[in-house]
Amino acid sequence: MICNKIEVSGFRNIDCATVEFSPSVNILIGNNAQGKTNLLEAIYFITLGKSFRSATETEMIGFEREFASVSLDFSDAVRDQNISVSIFRDKRKKFEQNGVKIFKMSDVVGELRAVLFCPEHLSIIKDGPSLRRGFLDVAISQLRPSYLHSLQKYNKFLKQRNKLLKDAQEDRTSFDQTVEFWSAGLAAEGARLARMRKKYTEIADGYVKKYFSEMTGGAELPQLKYAGSAKQDIELYEDEKATEARFYELLTSNLEREIAVGSTLWGAHKDDIDISINGREARVYCSQGQQRSLALSMKLAEGEICKNDCGEYPVFLFDDVFSELDSLRRAYLINEIKGKQVIMTGCETGIFEQAQNANIISVENGKYFQNRSKDE
Repeated sequence: MICNKIEVSGFRNIDCATVEFSPSVNILIGNNAQGKTNLLEAIYFITLGKSFRSATETEMIGFEREFASVSLDFSDAVRDQNISVSIFRDKRKKFEQNGVKIFKMSDVVGELRAVLFCPEHLSIIKDGPSLRRGFLDVAISQLRPSYLHSLQKYNKFLKQRNKLLKDAQEDRTSFDQTVEFWSAGLAAEGARLARMRKKYTEIADGYVKKYFSEMTGGAELPQLKYAGSAKQDIELYEDEKATEARFYELLTSNLEREIAVGSTLWGAHKDDIDISINGREARVYCSQGQQRSLALSMKLAEGEICKNDCGEYPVFLFDDVFSELDSLRRAYLINEIKGKQVIMTGCETGIFEQAQNANIISVENGKYFQNRSKDE
């Protein structure tokens, strides 16, 4: 899968730009706040219909602009395609694929597949479980449209159920009348998410062991294991119906406790990935170097699983991660991205000295100057 060309207008500080990409390594070079990450964000938005930086879409629209637009030409093993999006301040965004209007974002996700690696991901081991659940949600959604559909339904059920729980602290009438409906919906969709997440984690575990071993000389053994909110029931997750029944039991037998705290205490939104090294909890005991090796291994695993599932590598988007890695991990990453399309950002060319024949794109105040090779 290859990004060929992107056209951007009114997106953050990018007034108007057209950038063409090499099918191998592309490096966006420039000082901070010039627009390097903005271009990666535009690609990511085409991929998943959301930003990896902003909570609201209007933040991506440039100052004194009423709308922003992004159009991306890309190709896979079958054909050339185009996806475009327009974001407006006063109405819903508009997506088109190959000139045809798309009414649901879920219809676009998975058409262009990408793996994003940014500095925030270096904390995926030690930060809270939401970051690890997010890793799974993004990775699986691009491979299985049914997963994204279930995730969207689950979040709607959860939002409504939490509202009813909070309202029940004052008046239980609506909650008592509808709790079984919302609990049943949450249990069904949650069971589907949990089964797919558990399976993905088991596959990723094998790749993480491989990559981590290569980076560290095989002296340490990492493990990824999916962890349920009811940990004693984790083996149930392979049986979707059994998991659904267990979730429903938990969601209907602890109502007083949930009303007291005003939120749903059990379900897929509470799950996590347990990560260990040599049997010890990585979140507590791993060093910074181990933490970064694990994070890098998980992102490389994401790309490899995509390749095995879909037949071709995704596009890799690396936002300023080389400056966060030491020379050993930097050299390993450079070796692993050979044969893949990578679009990465950095402030100086020196840290990319091992990336041969890279397409260098200079970035200054939202403008992009390309057709330079690092070796020239």
